[in-house]
Amino acid sequence: MTPVARLGITALLGLLLTVGPVGSQPPGHLQPGSDPTVLPGPVLIADRGNDRLVLVDPEGRVLWTFPAPGELPSGETFKAPDDAFYTPDGKQIIVTHEDDFAITLVDPATRRIVWRYGTPGVHGHGPNKLWNPDDALVLPDGHVLVPDIKNCRILLIARGSHEPLRIYGADRRPPGGCRHDPPRIFGSPNGAFPMRNGHYLVTEIRGPWISEFDLRTGNVVRAFRPPGVRYPSDTNEIAPGRYLTADYSKPGQLVIFDGAGKALWRYKPEGADALDRPSLALALPNGHVIANDDYNHRIIVVNPKTNKIVWQYGETRRPGREPGRLNIPDGVDLAPPHSLLVIHAATMGTP
Repeated sequence: MTPVARLGITALLGLLLTVGPVGSQPPGHLQPGSDPTVLPGPVLIADRGNDRLVLVDPEGRVLWTFPAPGELPSGETFKAPDDAFYTPDGKQIIVTHEDDFAITLVDPATRRIVWRYGTPGVHGHGPNKLWNPDDALVLPDGHVLVPDIKNCRILLIARGSHEPLRIYGADRRPPGGCRHDPPRIFGSPNGAFPMRNGHYLVTEIRGPWISEFDLRTGNVVRAFRPPGVRYPSDTNEIAPGRYLTADYSKPGQLVIFDGAGKALWRYKPEGADALDRPSLALALPNGHVIANDDYNHRIIVVNPKTNKIVWQYGETRRPGREPGRLNIPDGVDLAPPHSLLVIHAATMGTP
């Protein structure tokens, strides 16, 4: 086991100790037919409509939430978290508040926000300003990479700083809006996920385009289109030459495709089972796909071999806050050592 994985497990154990052993928790709250064995461990959920993070175990038991009512210091906010990922060392969680124009770094051990970039509630393009940031990631060297959708750019920020270290794309939103002309300007980038070769896969809504981006040179190596997708969201590499994207549409879909733009798998149920603006899908170690189905208020796991939902937390089309309910869950990650950035830490590109 790698040192990074050990650190991730230590961080997770710290979370579990704060809530007691699993046996002391109330019964799980999964939807009927769910199989807990399809997951390798707990799931971290950015529950946007409830202004909170939730960690649930495979049986659907709530292990941890943040923030608790009245927990934040006076004047501090935690509004509309729409993405949350464990840092590469597994110790902290980087959270994006797209509609509140900020990103925050949360320390689960102390239950505190230890750093924030952006002015909550105020959009802009200058230092400490963002305009609909999305999917902020912490790199292994501590830098923070954040697509800034309406400013048509991607920012590299030194953790702890309040001004960009480097700007990829436009310095501000130009007349006429965003368009695909990288590296000069990006077409509304809503994700920049690590690839196994050290590059980043940038999803551009306008086009739509998927661009392979070299962080060190600031250049785009190649760009291609996701097949049959209207609104691509958070495209990520699941194997060399294989990519997974969510179509943030109604009805939505999950699609695996190759670099030639050929669809290899498509999950697009119809009728009562239709997806409603899913925004992120990740591959599990067993080949299944976990996704947040935002406006159906649920997290689902789909078996691509059967195209069936095999695990679900959250009741379809019934938002709520009580155990077993979510309200517009807009982000998902697995707990360490299976979390996105822990898995990619050894190959993530740095400046």
